[in-house]
Amino acid sequence: MLEGEKIVIYDERKRVNVILSRKIDRSKLNCSHSLTHSSFIHPSFVPSHAPQFLLLFPLVRVMAICSSPSSSSSSSSSSSSSTSSFGSSSNAKAWIIHGIVAGVAIAAAVGARAYMTRFSKFRTRVVGIIPARFASSRFQGKPLVQILGKPMIQRTWERAKLATTLDHVVVATDDEKIADCCRQFGADVIMTSESCRNGTERCNEALQKLGKKYDIVVNIQGDEPLIEPEIIDGVVKALQAAPDAVFSTAVTSLKPEDAHDPNRVKCVIDNRGYAIYFSRGLIPFNKSGKVNQQFPYLLHLGIQSYDSKFLKIYPDLRPTPLQLEEDLEQLKVLENGYKMKVIKVNHDAHGVDTPEDVEKIESLMRERNLS
Repeated sequence: MLEGEKIVIYDERKRVNVILSRKIDRSKLNCSHSLTHSSFIHPSFVPSHAPQFLLLFPLVRVMAICSSPSSSSSSSSSSSSSTSSFGSSSNAKAWIIHGIVAGVAIAAAVGARAYMTRFSKFRTRVVGIIPARFASSRFQGKPLVQILGKPMIQRTWERAKLATTLDHVVVATDDEKIADCCRQFGADVIMTSESCRNGTERCNEALQKLGKKYDIVVNIQGDEPLIEPEIIDGVVKALQAAPDAVFSTAVTSLKPEDAHDPNRVKCVIDNRGYAIYFSRGLIPFNKSGKVNQQFPYLLHLGIQSYDSKFLKIYPDLRPTPLQLEEDLEQLKVLENGYKMKVIKVNHDAHGVDTPEDVEKIESLMRERNLS
């Protein structure tokens, strides 16, 4: 007796799960067929570009069961001679059907393996882009400010180069002074136009000029000289693991003293780790009007990654009311119905928004013995 033979095709990302099995009793003349597991493809698990032959599995299996001689076993009690003749021909027919089913299964398995091999390379090529501009409204010439003897843009670039998921790191700027500075310490520079309204649009223009194809673009803020490489790797892996998202970013715990600082952007997420909203004000708002010391408020960190295909259409999306009201570019993504994956990290934010922040950064670097 041979029981529970299974043909399993399983997508490592759990998007396609097809199980086909059979039970065969060789001790009987008329082979009985049964499905030990239902052939199943849930619509939510099947990507729109999945091989269409996977959908044939349930149909072929049902045809095999319906054509089985066991379905007509009730009529096998007529005469012994006719039963013998019927059983012999039906047995042959059953094995022919099994042969067809097995052939389809093998062909599907081979095709699925080729498909999964291709699909396993999903979003693998990653570029880190550091957008930098000289004319900052809050801190003129911020990328070139010296932090313990090095320009801040160099500090950020050196930290980004430590990330293991990045295949390439470039600086995107519209300012020749910043470009010359970056070239001196060895960074690749992409010159962009002055018309870019934010860092995301600058990243998009730089991507078009790179001349190479990348699946993910990481926007690394140039005013994050202490950015942790693990955070960069984290947002990349989060986007790779969330095919329904086009954007990923990171948050950390909000400190009480930053609760009402408009330069510290707050975030709320759902229970699946997707962004609901970002604000310069404290969110969620407590009806008492006070900060709830027990609530885990989240602070948005200055890093985000995009699916490169989405990044190309981002500039064509019109500015949205919430984006304009809060002056936060990520809100345009949410308002247009796209999903954004968010990871939580245990690192503090150390962005430079004002000249006073430079002293704080230098103090932290001395404490950590960072030269």
